[in-house]
Amino acid sequence: MSALSQAHALTQLVEADATWRLLRADNAPVIAALISEHLGGEDRRLPTDELHERIDHDLDALRGHGFALPQSGQGYCAEWRKAGFLTRRPAEEARGETYELAPGALAAIRFLEQLVAPRQTITESRLASIGVQLGQLAIETDPDATRRLEQLHAQRDRIDAQIERIHAGDLDTLDAARALERVRDILAQAEEIPSDFARVRAEFETLNRDLRSRIVESDDTQRTVLDEVFRGVDLISESDEGRSFAGFSALVLDPAVGSAFDHDIARVLDRDFAGELTLSQRRYLRRFIGTLKEHSGEIHAVITAFARGLRRYVQSQDYQRDRVLRGLLRTALAAGVEASVHIKPYQPTTLRLDLSAVALSSVGSIRLHDPAELDASAPIVEHVAGTADLDALRALARATEIDFAELVDNVNAVLAEVDQCTVREVLERYPASQGVASVVGLLTLAANQGTVPGGVETVRWHGADKTGRAADIPIYRFTGRLL
Repeated sequence: MSALSQAHALTQLVEADATWRLLRADNAPVIAALISEHLGGEDRRLPTDELHERIDHDLDALRGHGFALPQSGQGYCAEWRKAGFLTRRPAEEARGETYELAPGALAAIRFLEQLVAPRQTITESRLASIGVQLGQLAIETDPDATRRLEQLHAQRDRIDAQIERIHAGDLDTLDAARALERVRDILAQAEEIPSDFARVRAEFETLNRDLRSRIVESDDTQRTVLDEVFRGVDLISESDEGRSFAGFSALVLDPAVGSAFDHDIARVLDRDFAGELTLSQRRYLRRFIGTLKEHSGEIHAVITAFARGLRRYVQSQDYQRDRVLRGLLRTALAAGVEASVHIKPYQPTTLRLDLSAVALSSVGSIRLHDPAELDASAPIVEHVAGTADLDALRALARATEIDFAELVDNVNAVLAEVDQCTVREVLERYPASQGVASVVGLLTLAANQGTVPGGVETVRWHGADKTGRAADIPIYRFTGRLL
């Protein structure tokens, strides 16, 4: 692959691959830490409500240490599910839904764990394991019977020589350092199994969707999938993925293999060097074969459910309805493409679409009815209507409106003694009874019926709190009686 083609392929992978998307996320350390803590250990699947509660608790602690995390646990889980980090499925044992890590998130977490605690990639145990597997592959794939017999005889000779050395007292055991290296290499390979199971389940889900799509998309001349389903062929189990998993599952579920595996793990963990392993590593090894059987059973249940659903989908003729719907959608899309040349998407239409009478809303918006909220605990006070007080009404009017009648009388009273006066001179003779409202009223009267000779003067008044105040205003002069 050239650099150009590889660059294009990786560019497409940036947005399409969930592993890369998680590593590029703004809060990648927080996301990886939270989902790994709650879904990357022994609990691989949690109810949605429980995960939301756990995430909310951790978010409070993270915010206290300076992390900017504005959303709630439910909001972040929904965002991570949309990004492909989490997979939400119906719960099998109870009503509700569960969250589990998606294959891409598992791969990203394993990659980050290797960055935090790098493992030695060039080890004697890994090279020995590769050598044993390569030698076994060479023997089992050799079509020449003579060479196969020679290789098997050589293996037998090496085993016989080793038996003789042990009988002679020459017992050579691995030292603790090399044994610990090998068991850690085994653990590194074992920890990749959950990611493999997640990928296998995702592959079967993709295969199921692809088969259904092929049934809907195929016409009468391309009935291969339909015919095979009608004949009872289990296309899920007979696929490459199904056959590969069947071989793995047969080995895991073999009682002899499981018993030997558990026995070997117990013997290894009894050795002195196993004390260097952490508690979680020892527990992981002890439960490893059981975990494999549990995951294998889940995948078997998925395969069975998909196979039955596919057969029911075909035999019930539901695919015919989907074909009709597909045809209608394609016709509508073709008509829309032709109409787009003449009609804008935002042009109003006369089409009336009656929506369903059932209001659609989230289950989270439902609140239980609490009768106590409608309990009128406070006593009811009865107010008896009375006769209006004229003085009280006048006081209310003065408190809400400027008394222009009073201001006109004040100005005319001053003009009866002098030929002309300013706003300041009126306020000096008749203080502002309404505070600043009286000043505003006088300015309004002066602007409408007075003159502006120019200049500035200072007016003074007392507010409702009896505090003296002053302001500089343009000089307005009253020269005649106000109306």
